[in-house]
Amino acid sequence: MTITEKAAYLKGLMEGMKLDTTTNEGKILAAVVELLGDVTRKLSDVEETTIAISDELDEIEDDLDAIEDYIIDDDEDDEDEDDYDDEDEDDDDDEEDEDDYVEFGPDDETIYEVKCPCGNVIDFDEATLDKGSIVCPACGETLEFATEDEDDQE
Repeated sequence: MTITEKAAYLKGLMEGMKLDTTTNEGKILAAVVELLGDVTRKLSDVEETTIAISDELDEIEDDLDAIEDYIIDDDEDDEDEDDYDDEDEDDDDDEEDEDDYVEFGPDDETIYEVKCPCGNVIDFDEATLDKGSIVCPACGETLEFATEDEDDQE
């Protein structure tokens, strides 16, 4: 029996017993039964809303899974292409391992990334790279780096 059915049953019992609602006891019982009916209606509304939200969340989760699968497939394709490009490159430069770069597109600026000994990761652009150093905003240490052109001159 659902909570709505139980509240309706109690109301029917009270009416079937023909309780006198003019007495103090009858007034209290009538108010309690009315309150149970109101609570039951609100609870039913909350349950319906919860079910609707749950269904929507399930749909969103399915959509996100589809997007994730699409992105992972693209990443795997990109990694396969990168494997062919990386075969001819040497990674002898230790500083190059510390400095990574990310290119966003043909018209976008290259952003470099360096990790300070304090653990802070700092992003910077070509102009900062050309200066040869950057100050860590977290600890104040000056981080120096050399470009490949400078390495070739030495």
